[in-house]
Amino acid sequence: MKWNKKHIILTLLLPLQIGLVQVLSQYPAFIERYYSNGLYPYISKFLRVLFGWIPFSVGDVIGLILFFCLLRGVYKLIKNRFKHLLTSVLQFTAFLSILYCCFYLFWGLNYFRIPLAKNLGFEQSKYTSEQLKEVTKHIILKLNEAHLNITNNDSLKVVNPYQQKEIYTLARNGYTNLEGDFPQLKYQYSSVKNSLVSKFQSYNGTAGYLNPITGEAQVNRLLPKTSYPTTTCHEMAHQIGYSAENEANFVGFLASIYNKDKYFQYSGYRMAFGYCISEVRKQDKALFKELWLTVNKGISKDFNASYQFWQQYKNPIEPLMKKGYNSYLKANKQTNGIASYSYVVDLLISYFEKNI
Repeated sequence: MKWNKKHIILTLLLPLQIGLVQVLSQYPAFIERYYSNGLYPYISKFLRVLFGWIPFSVGDVIGLILFFCLLRGVYKLIKNRFKHLLTSVLQFTAFLSILYCCFYLFWGLNYFRIPLAKNLGFEQSKYTSEQLKEVTKHIILKLNEAHLNITNNDSLKVVNPYQQKEIYTLARNGYTNLEGDFPQLKYQYSSVKNSLVSKFQSYNGTAGYLNPITGEAQVNRLLPKTSYPTTTCHEMAHQIGYSAENEANFVGFLASIYNKDKYFQYSGYRMAFGYCISEVRKQDKALFKELWLTVNKGISKDFNASYQFWQQYKNPIEPLMKKGYNSYLKANKQTNGIASYSYVVDLLISYFEKNI
C-alpha cells in the first residue's frame, strides 16, 4: 500500500486546526479587531467580486460536484470490497482538513466576534413582559401601516410584484441607507443568487444560506415573496461578517426597514412581528390572542399562506436535519442552538426602546 505524504500531513493538521480555533474562540476582542474588522472584509469583498458577476451559484455547482464525487468514491469502495479503505479514509480526512481551514479562514471565525449589541451600543438586559408587549404593539402599528401603504385595504393580502433578481438589486439600497447610522454594517459588491437546490432547501426547512467558500448568498427561490426581501437582507448580513443567526436576522430587519421600498419595509416589520408575537405566545396566550386581533386581516392571510407553504414540504427527515444544524450552531458558540433565533427579540426591544 502506497501512502500519500500530503494526505498524511493534511490529516495531522486537522486536529491542530480544531485546537487553534477553540483557542481563538476564547478571545472575541482579538477576533473582532484582527479578523472581523481586519482580514475578513478583504477576503469577503474579493470573493464577492470574483463570483458575484456569474449569474448562477458557483458554490452550489461545486457542492453538487463534490457530492457526486463522494457517491462515486463510496461506490468504488463497495465495488472493490473496501480494498483501499485506509487510503480512501486518508484522502477524505485530508480533504476535510482543507475544507475546515477554508471555512474558518474565509468566514467561520466571525462566530466568535464581539456580540452585535455591544458593537451597536445597545444596553442589552433581560426584557420584561411589559417591554415585550409595548414593543410588539409598536411593531403591529408599523406593520399595519406598511400593509395599508401597499394594499389600501386592511383585508387584502400583500402581493409582491418583484422578480427575485429585482429584489437582490433593491436590497443593496437598504444597506446603503443603513450605513449612515450604522457604518459597521456597510455592504459592498453584491453576490446574491437563487439557490440551485431550492426544492431541497424547502424540504429541509431553510430559506437561504451563505456559502463560506465562495462568499455567495443563496436564497430559496420558492419562498413566498412577502418574506423574500428580509431573507435576502439576512443572507447579505452573513456576507458582511455576522455569522450568528439572531444577529443576521436583526441586521436583515434593519436593512429592510431602512429601504425606501414599501415591500421591503413590509417584509421587515412582518419578520419583527413574527418573532415578537411568538415570544408573547410563550408568556401570555391571552395577550397573544388580544394582539392578533389588532393585526390587519390581510396580514393574517399572508402569515397563513406562508404556513401552508412550509406545511407542503413537511417530511420525516426535516427534524433530523434541524437536529444536526442545532449541533452545528452549538459547536460554534451559539449555546442555545436553533433556539438562539428567538434571541433576535432582545435586539429588537433594545433598538425600539432606543428609537421610539
